[in-house]
Amino acid sequence: MSRHSAHGDSRLSFWLHVREFAVPASVIETTTARRLAGDWAGACAAAGVEVDLDLRTTARRYGRELTARIRGDLQGLAPDLLRWHLPRIAPDGLLRPGLTVPLARYGDVHLVVRTPPGWASGGQRFALALHDGTADRADAHPHPHPHPHPSRRFRLDLHRHLWDARRSGELPLRLGGPERWAAEARILLRADGHPDGADAVRVRLGARRQVVVAAGTGGHTARDALPMLPRLPLLPDPAVRVPPDLELLRAGLIGPERLHPLVAEALVPGHSAADGGPGSGSGAAPGAAPGGQRLVECRGDRHRIGLVDGVLTALDHTPAEIRREELLMALTGTPLPCLQAVDDAHRRPESLADVRARLLHGDAAGALSVVEDLLGPDALLRAGALRDELAAAAERRIAYGLFRAGLAGRSPLRAHPAGPRPQGRRSRPRHANHR
Repeated sequence: MSRHSAHGDSRLSFWLHVREFAVPASVIETTTARRLAGDWAGACAAAGVEVDLDLRTTARRYGRELTARIRGDLQGLAPDLLRWHLPRIAPDGLLRPGLTVPLARYGDVHLVVRTPPGWASGGQRFALALHDGTADRADAHPHPHPHPHPSRRFRLDLHRHLWDARRSGELPLRLGGPERWAAEARILLRADGHPDGADAVRVRLGARRQVVVAAGTGGHTARDALPMLPRLPLLPDPAVRVPPDLELLRAGLIGPERLHPLVAEALVPGHSAADGGPGSGSGAAPGAAPGGQRLVECRGDRHRIGLVDGVLTALDHTPAEIRREELLMALTGTPLPCLQAVDDAHRRPESLADVRARLLHGDAAGALSVVEDLLGPDALLRAGALRDELAAAAERRIAYGLFRAGLAGRSPLRAHPAGPRPQGRRSRPRHANHR
């Protein structure tokens, strides 16, 4: 396999994982219903978006005309679509932390979304706010942001189809990639007040490689990142690369039913948003038996384990046998395979990776549903990897709460968005982000 193919496979696998866990179908369904009912704030709440702006205060500060424009944009905001398109980072596909992304510009005022710093990214929530450049002092916010100014690299004010439901159909016309660079450069230069064809832009292809694009002719010359290049306007990331959803569709790795409904409707002719969005589509687990029970090889026979009174238990053993085997297990003995299977489900379930991914992406309800389907709603978790993951998720949410309350500036709980540190790694990163 060539290096390019290996990189492509890795990129597509990354985005498949993101599309499976980052924006659950339940979130899209609830958010869409509230948005269509005209409740933009309720839609934000359903999508895990904090609202750090008040339109009454906005009217007093900026006037009714500008406030009416902002209100109109908020009515078109699809926060689940915005979450779908926000930039993400490896290895788990979490939201890129510490960003201020502009959604719309009204002169010196920007409608922006802000992702929290990495140490406070538990729950994968982000905030909707206004930015005018006059209130970025640390003492002006209850939860100061590490990068409060709107990003030049991640500009969605020039790509409203990535967050505005009324313009999502423009996606096929604004697909990124080299064939679009010149046209996108003209859009950027015009928005920033440059005459058509009078300038060039730079395209960031990596940390050490950039391309200069002449907006008038579409020609470009590759060159290393030189000191003069930062003087040129930067083409935003959404214009640089082909959207991952289109790549996944072309590779046959995903169907339109697993995309956001507005994205599927735009990219797949004939597909309607009413046809539905991404769903879990999970089938029966290996070794499954009717009624949600599972089969276990035990004493030369196939026994069942399943839920009884809200708790996972061995169905083909008497209560006396179960008590004896649990006592044996407590004394570090080897229990019957049925009891061992129940214990493994509590400590190291096969669905642990699924639960972990849902927790990392803020889908606590989905993770809880997986656990309850496996162990029962009344189960008491035993010590093990599953309980550790749930505890780590709770600590990450506490860190986020402290950030929102302005009670912590840098990782007070040393919460890490990727969960507990793997064994055998250094206890402190070489370039620590906290002191």
